[in-house]
Amino acid sequence: MSLAELLDPLLQPAFTLAGTPTSWAELLGFASGILTVWLVARQHIANWPIGIANVILLGLVFLAVGLYADAALQVLYVALGAYGWWQWMYGGAGRTRPAVRRTRRAEWAALAVCGAAATAVLTVALATWTDSTVPFWDALTTALSLTATYGQTRKLVESWWLWIAADLIYIPLYAYKGLHLTAVLYVVFLALCVSGLRAWRGELAARPVPVTA
Repeated sequence: MSLAELLDPLLQPAFTLAGTPTSWAELLGFASGILTVWLVARQHIANWPIGIANVILLGLVFLAVGLYADAALQVLYVALGAYGWWQWMYGGAGRTRPAVRRTRRAEWAALAVCGAAATAVLTVALATWTDSTVPFWDALTTALSLTATYGQTRKLVESWWLWIAADLIYIPLYAYKGLHLTAVLYVVFLALCVSGLRAWRGELAARPVPVTA
């Protein structure tokens, strides 16, 4: 049996929402995605393995509807998920679990440069070599998500702001592409990101950490 035949059941309709079939992959991605963000907000390390499963499921969904940058992004998420898993276990001082902290100015500059470059390159690539109908928005959300995930692996409080910005674009984008359940998922993500931001900021308030350049 080929890989395509093994994966095909996940792309079959589980139910119909707003006149559009919703696949099992999208449904399972919905459930695992909510659990992942909920665990991140609580700094539970189980968010990483569950998140890896989530991005694999969503990668199949995005590939099926032509969101190619988002589909490719899921491959990078798997790598970042493995890195984040290790980082949260051993990446702190003395190989201990790292603490929540602010983003340093140098880190902000690096994230901004990398995000802008990724958006520009992906926009051109998608417009030139794919049939994407939303090359800029697909590229921008990809860049925001990558920078937010990297910040999350380092437990940077401001990574939540990057996720919030990405979610505000993702919600109408997925609705436009007919992924109504995924659009609803990102509304839930948005609420969970606000909750996560408040929780991580609360930890910082209880344990002030000086910001260095």
